[in-house]
Formats: sequence, structure tokens, C-alpha cells
Amino acid sequence: MSKQDKEIPPAPQKEFFQIDTIVSDLRSLRVASLENRQRLERPPKLPSRTILATIIDRLSAVLFPNRLGYLKLTDEDIDLYVKQTLEETLRDLLTQVLRELDYTAEHETCSSITTEKASTITHFFAKKLPNIRSLLDKDICAAYEGDPAAQNVDEVLVCYPGVAAIMYYRLAHELHSLGTPLIARMISEIAHSATGIEIHPGAKIGASFFIDHGTGVVIGETTVIGKNVRLYQAVTLGAKRFPVDDNGALVKNILRHPIVEDDVVIYANATILGRITIGKGSTIGGNVWLTYSVPPGSSISQAQMRNKSFDDDMEP
Repeated sequence: MSKQDKEIPPAPQKEFFQIDTIVSDLRSLRVASLENRQRLERPPKLPSRTILATIIDRLSAVLFPNRLGYLKLTDEDIDLYVKQTLEETLRDLLTQVLRELDYTAEHETCSSITTEKASTITHFFAKKLPNIRSLLDKDICAAYEGDPAAQNVDEVLVCYPGVAAIMYYRLAHELHSLGTPLIARMISEIAHSATGIEIHPGAKIGASFFIDHGTGVVIGETTVIGKNVRLYQAVTLGAKRFPVDDNGALVKNILRHPIVEDDVVIYANATILGRITIGKGSTIGGNVWLTYSVPPGSSISQAQMRNKSFDDDMEP
């Protein structure tokens, strides 16, 4: 017997951990939570984050089978691989969509209405895949052309966290638009965990979008981004304030994030807040804190912002 084996403590008695008591206490808390949310008769059966992660991995392989799919594919095998993978993936996605619709439905769980709607959503999502691939090709080219360290577009696809986050966003955005916001948000958080980049699936982002380096980038729900826009690490496109109603609750579903027009570059650690517009072709420097609109062709630096703040403070 090794020294390591001798150091293993003996198994505790069954009652040592008081498992039955813990299970009972957890049940009491769970029931109370369901009662507070008026879901005691219908406990939530949510989409699976684990299954959604697998679905996104498979969809990535469907979109880019040579680079993100099965490594031993021949040219003759690709279409069959894509077909089989897509069929399996869409079946799994349909199940997850049905779970979300059941969770939010007012009518009976697994009704024919819900099943038909889930099938329609999955069908229309599948039809969007060629368009998503086309957009991603432009995003990848933008990354390659915008980064002198990039050796080729293949490296960009398989290595760049910004491209991975954009791919997840483009898939999640379509699902969000089709009426499954919970699944879309779960996918965006899977991307957030993997890349450090948070893009809300409700944001609207044009073609040829590039996030360089990427870590810490945040793009809020109602953000609108035009074409040929480039962001660097730790950029925040966020809300300036959160209005409340008469009861003190946050007002939901209002436009509160920036509009970034075409051909804008925003450098590292810039923070842009509120429903303001960054005009076409503008450059926003690093570490800038911006809460007002700027016209097309603007160049905003941290030094300018300091001077503006000083001048504002000196006004009578």
C-alpha cells in the first residue's frame, strides 16, 4: 500500500453529512420560490445550457465544415457531413425551442400550438444559415484586413476570440429575432464565458464587424452598429441611466444604448453610454468616456474630454 493510499480518510458514516436534512431544507426553499412566482403547478423546465453549447459547436461546423468540422473530411464527404450534422442539430434545437415556448406559454404545456410554433421558428432559423455564413465571411475578412498580425483568414477563424463571439452573436441574434430570447441570451452567455466578450443578442450589428483582442467588450441590448466598425478590448457600449416607474421598478424595453454608424473605430477602454450617435467615419480614442453624440468624421481623444470637462466645470 502506497503512502498516498494510507492518507485517504475512512468513509464517514451515512448520517455524518445529514443528507436527508439538507434535501428537505432545499425542497422547502424550492417550493417557497415556486409559490412566490406562482409556478408551483408548473415548475420551469428550461432549455439546457449544455445542449445549447453542443448545438452551437455543431452549427459552427455546419457553417465552416473544412475548418471547424470533422478533420478527415474529403471534398466528396462534405455535403453529407453537413446534411447529417444539420439534421441532428435542428432536431435538438427544436426540442430546446419547445422548452422555451412551454416555459413562456399561457396555454397547456406541449400543446399543438406550441409545437407548431417551435417547428416554424426552427425552420426559419435553418433558412437563415446561408445568410449568417455570408455575414461571417465579411466579418472574418474585416478581421484579417484590420490586423497586421493576422497571417490568413483561416487563422482568424480558428484563433480570434472576437470572431468566435461574433459567430455566436449572429446565430443568437436570429433566434432572438424569431422569438426565443431566452435561448439567444443563453448562447450569448456561453460566448461570454468562452471569450470574455458580451454581446446582447438583441443588438443590431452590420456587416464587416471586427472586435480586436476582445476581452472585456460589452455591447448592450439596444445598441445599433453599422458596417465596417472596429472595436478594441474593454470597449463598453452601454446605458447611461435606468429610468424607473412610479413604483421604483426599472422600465424595460426602452432604447438606451448607442448608435454607432458605419466606418467607426473605437479604441481600447472607451466607454460610450446612452442613446447617442457616433457619426460615420469617427474615431473614438482609448479611455474616452462619452455621453453625447458626435458628428460624422469626429476624432475624440481623452485629452479633449478632459478639457471639455474642465471647461464645463468653469462655466458660471
